[in-house]
Amino acid sequence: MYHDQGLPVLKSQGFGEAINITLGLPFIRTSVDHRTALSLAGTGLAKSSSLQVAVDLALELARH
Repeated sequence: MYHDQGLPVLKSQGFGEAINITLGLPFIRTSVDHRTALSLAGTGLAKSSSLQVAVDLALELARH
């Protein structure tokens, strides 16, 4: 399955909670499930929940 085939399903079910994990690298890499949304900058409408989930998982993986 390609990235573009699975991501819409994940985003529709858990936007703000789904993240990307890149496997096979010599370091831990997690990222948010969305683009930058520069149109929201400065409006107070942007949500950081996906970033928090990505950081939390990276920290958890680093501990194990």
